[in-house]
Amino acid sequence: MKNQIISREIALGDLPLKEGGVLREARMIAVQIGELNARRDNLVVVPCYYGGTEQGSLPLVGAGGPLARYCVVLFNLFGNGRATSPSNAHPSQRGHRFPLVTLDDNVEAQRRALDAWFGDTEIARATGWSMGGMQSYLWAMRHPRRVKRLLPVCATARCWPHNQVFLEGVRSALLADPVYNGGAYTRPPQAGLRAFARVYAGWAYSQAFFRRELYKELGFESIEALLRFWDRDHLHQDANDLLAMMLAWQHADPANDAEYGGDFDAALNGIRAHTVVMPSRTDLYFTVEDARYESERIAGARLEILDSDYGHAAGAPGRERASTGHWWRVMAELLATPP
Repeated sequence: MKNQIISREIALGDLPLKEGGVLREARMIAVQIGELNARRDNLVVVPCYYGGTEQGSLPLVGAGGPLARYCVVLFNLFGNGRATSPSNAHPSQRGHRFPLVTLDDNVEAQRRALDAWFGDTEIARATGWSMGGMQSYLWAMRHPRRVKRLLPVCATARCWPHNQVFLEGVRSALLADPVYNGGAYTRPPQAGLRAFARVYAGWAYSQAFFRRELYKELGFESIEALLRFWDRDHLHQDANDLLAMMLAWQHADPANDAEYGGDFDAALNGIRAHTVVMPSRTDLYFTVEDARYESERIAGARLEILDSDYGHAAGAPGRERASTGHWWRVMAELLATPP
């Protein structure tokens, strides 16, 4: 029988933020697929990727996948328009007044939600793509005894320097629209959103993706048709929401914690979960080199490279059938590993 999808929401009140202040009347929203078993050892946590919602992670629990007998919780992300975001925040924090909400804050909100819904149960695996994978790293670092297995896909634990520069370029394309007005816009900055989308599209896929015309596999007859799709997608998003999530991405640094005192290698070495790190061979900003550096500092970790010309998009759930199948196979192997 197909698992029922259960909508979950938790009111967190005024959530203290890592960088100071509080997120007023914070709400975290998720969906649950499957039930916790009697042993309470089948919980899988999947945080959200940049610009997506919990719906974008549903292909991971599709028919034929390895999660049929698991209780899977797909979280949203502060700033994505579903959980508390600039577009729906308390009036005092709406729009450009939204505070810096880090990935640590997201993981803390997720922890509070899981404790409220299931109690302090172990996590069979934390996994996710892109920013979702960055959060899965944090789960394993901040809760090493609780997280038994870790599988970040097309993600690194921190935002490495070249990744920072990529994001600054994308952000600058949006900020250059005078309608944006420092975030105090009265109508959507459409020119900026289109520019943001088109700059981003050039990074999301690899050079080979365009040279080999792989966009046709996604149903687009030309590069321009693909870019128009990116235009439409971003015109439906709130500019301040996009930038709030981007700030969380740019501030990702697990070593920025009292326990590690800025020592990034020590933060990685603190992971106790069985770990497989899965970068894409052609990812232009979560690179294999950066992922390898991190995996080599996690005890017993394995580097498993997605051999794809889809670039960063190779890891997107359901985007490329071969890559999603590879992710499923690694998930099954990892879940079969005794905790």
